[in-house]
Amino acid sequence: MRKRVIVLSGLVFAAVLAFQMADFNTDWPEYNGDGARSHYSPLDQINKTTVNRMKVAWTYASGGADTARNRTQMQCNPIIVDGLLYGVSADIQAFAVEAATGKPIWKTALTDKDGTLSRGVTYWADGQDKRIFFGAGSWLHALDARTGKLIDSFGDHGRIDLKIGIQRPGADNYVTSNTPNTIYKNLLIVGARVAESETALLGDIRAFDTRTGKLVWTFHTIPAKGEPGYETWQPENPRERIGAANPWMGMAIDRQRGILYAPTGSAAHDFYGGNRKGANLYANCLLALDAATGKRLWHYQLVHHDIWDRDPPAPPNLLTISQKDSDGQSQKIDVVAIVTKQGFTFVFDRVTGKPIFPIKETPFPQEVVEGEQASSTQPIPQLPAPFARQAFTEKEINPFAANRDSLVGVLRSANTGQPYIPLTGKMTVFFPGTDGGAQWGGAATDPDGILYVPSKEVPVYTSLIPRRQPTANLDKAVAGNSQYQLYCSACHGQDRKGNHDGSYPSLLQVSSRISREQVMQVMEKGRGMMPSFSHISQAERNAIVDFLFNKIPEKPVATTQKAMIPYQHTGYNRWYDHNGYPVSSPPWGTLTAIDLNTGEHRWQVPLGEYPELTKKGVPITGTDNYGGPLVTAGGLVFIAASRDEKFRAFDTKTGQMVWETKLPAAGYATPSTYQIGGKQYVVIACGGGKLNTKSGDRYVAFCLSD
Repeated sequence: MRKRVIVLSGLVFAAVLAFQMADFNTDWPEYNGDGARSHYSPLDQINKTTVNRMKVAWTYASGGADTARNRTQMQCNPIIVDGLLYGVSADIQAFAVEAATGKPIWKTALTDKDGTLSRGVTYWADGQDKRIFFGAGSWLHALDARTGKLIDSFGDHGRIDLKIGIQRPGADNYVTSNTPNTIYKNLLIVGARVAESETALLGDIRAFDTRTGKLVWTFHTIPAKGEPGYETWQPENPRERIGAANPWMGMAIDRQRGILYAPTGSAAHDFYGGNRKGANLYANCLLALDAATGKRLWHYQLVHHDIWDRDPPAPPNLLTISQKDSDGQSQKIDVVAIVTKQGFTFVFDRVTGKPIFPIKETPFPQEVVEGEQASSTQPIPQLPAPFARQAFTEKEINPFAANRDSLVGVLRSANTGQPYIPLTGKMTVFFPGTDGGAQWGGAATDPDGILYVPSKEVPVYTSLIPRRQPTANLDKAVAGNSQYQLYCSACHGQDRKGNHDGSYPSLLQVSSRISREQVMQVMEKGRGMMPSFSHISQAERNAIVDFLFNKIPEKPVATTQKAMIPYQHTGYNRWYDHNGYPVSSPPWGTLTAIDLNTGEHRWQVPLGEYPELTKKGVPITGTDNYGGPLVTAGGLVFIAASRDEKFRAFDTKTGQMVWETKLPAAGYATPSTYQIGGKQYVVIACGGGKLNTKSGDRYVAFCLSD
C-alpha cells in the first residue's frame, strides 16, 4: 500500500514538475514571434532594472561568412521550439542548436541554393511529425526538425520547385522564398521573391499541403481575364505580359478567424509602367484572404500604379487597440497595421478592412516620360503622422556636408520636395530613399497598442533614360559594353563603380577578386540581391563577362532578347557627401513609438551613431539600418540594425537607451527571445555584409549574469 502511495506521489510530482517547466519555458516558434508578426514576448526577467546584468551566454559560428569580400549576410530571425534554436547560416544552410548552450545538433549540406538570402525558417508539427520548411535557391525544402534530413514524401523527394505554376511567356527563372512562410492548419502559404525587371515571373500567392507538398490553392495577384481587378490593367492579358506583384516580404495570419493578411509588391518594371497602364490591382495591396481557400475577403491598395518601387517592405502587424465610440465608451478593435517605405502607417479593421484613421486621396505631379500614365492621386494617411520626413529640399541638406555648395547646385536642378514624383530624364530625389523609411525588418507591437518602427532617411536619386534596343548582331568591339549597359548598369552603374555603401558592389577590377567562372555562375543562377540572367543567351552572358574582364569577343554577338521596356533607370544612387555621410541632415536612422489607439507619436530617437562624429561633439545622428525590433513585457525594445555594429535596448515608455553592447559583426536581423528552465535569453544573428561593414557568421545569445 505504501509503495502504491509512493508511485502516485511520484506521478503527481512529475505532473507538477511538468507544469512548472512549461511555465518556465517560453518559445519563439515562428518568424517575428507569432502569426501576428508582433515581434513581442511576454517575458520580463530581463527588464529595465536587470538589463545592465546582460552577458553573453553562448556564441554559435554558423559558418560560410565571406570575410575576404564581405558579401555574405545573415538576416535570419531564429525560431526556438522545444529547446532547439533553428536558424540559417551565412552560406544559406539551415541548422539546429541547443537553445540553452548553442551546441550544434544538425546542419544541412545543400548544394542547389544559389541566388538566396534567408530571413529564417518555418516550423510545423502534428504529433511526432515535426518539420522545418526552408527556402534556398528556387527550392522550398521540407526537413525533419529532429535530424535536418529531407522528408522524401514531401514534393519531389523533399522539396518543391517554386517556379512551377508562376511561369509566363518571356519570363526568366529567378525565384526564391527567402522570407519564412506562413502556417495555417495543414497549409504552408508561400510568397516568393522574383526579378524586378520585365522578365519577372508571376507573383501569385500559393498554399501547399504541409505533408505532401501538393498545391491546394492559388491567388492571382495579377488577375486573369474574368477575375475582379482585371479591368485595372491595360492593355489586356497582363498575366502573359507582366510579372511580380509578389508577397516577398512575408504575411501575417489571424488563425482564430482564418484570415491571411498578405502585402504585395509592385508590378515589374519597378520604375516604368507604360506597359501596364491603370491602377494595377492587386499590386501594392494589403490583401485579406480566406486562409483555407485563398478567396479574397477585402483589399486596400497602398500605392496606385507604382512607378517608384514603393512596395510594402515587411509583414503587417495584427494587434488590438482601444478607441471611444460615439457614446464615449471605450471599445476594443482588432486591427491590422502596415508600415511603408514612404514612412506611412496604414491601420485597418481586421475584419472589414475599414480604415481606422482617415486616408486622403492626394494629387501629385503628372509630368511623365512618353508612354507613361501616372495615377492622378495617391492615398495618404492623415493619422498617424509619417515617421520619416517626406521632402528633401535645401533646408534638409546636412549642415556639415563636405561639399554643401555643389549639393545645393545639384538639388536646384533636380525634381524634389514631395513624394510620388514620376521619374523622367531629370534627376529625381526619393526621400526617404528607395528602400525606406521602413524596410524588411518591419515594426513591433505590444498589448497596449503601441507600434515601434525603425526607419532610415538617406536620400536616393535616379532618373529614366532611353534604353538601347539591342540589334540582331552586335559588333564584337561594343557587344560587352552594350549588353552591360542594358542589363547591369541600373544597379552597378554605367561606370561600373557600384554605389557608395556597397549594396551594389563595384565591378571595376573584378578579375582581381573573383574568377571568370564564378562571375558566370552568378549570372546564371543569381546570388543575394542579384537575380539570375538565365533568360538571356549564353553568348550575351559571355559578352558581359568579357567586358568585365577587359576582353574583346572573338566574333559578333547574336542578340536573342528584345527589351520590352523603352527606358532604364540610372541606378539606386544613395546620396552621400565626399566624406561618406548622407547629404541629408540628421537623423539618418530613427526608432519611433506610435500609439495606434490615438494615432499620435509617443517618442522618436536616433538609432545608431558614427563614433567619430560623436567624439567631435556632433549629437547622435542615427545611421542607415536594416533589421527589426524585439519588444518584451520587461518594458524594453531590443534592436541592432545599425551599421555601427551595436546592439541596444530602449525604454518602451521614454525611448531612452538603457543598454548597449558591441557585436562581432553588424546585426542586420531581428532578435528573438525565449526562456528555458526559468532563464530568459535574447539572441541575434550577426551577419554584417551590408553598408560596407564586415561579414560575420555568429549567432550571439545573451542572458542575465547570476
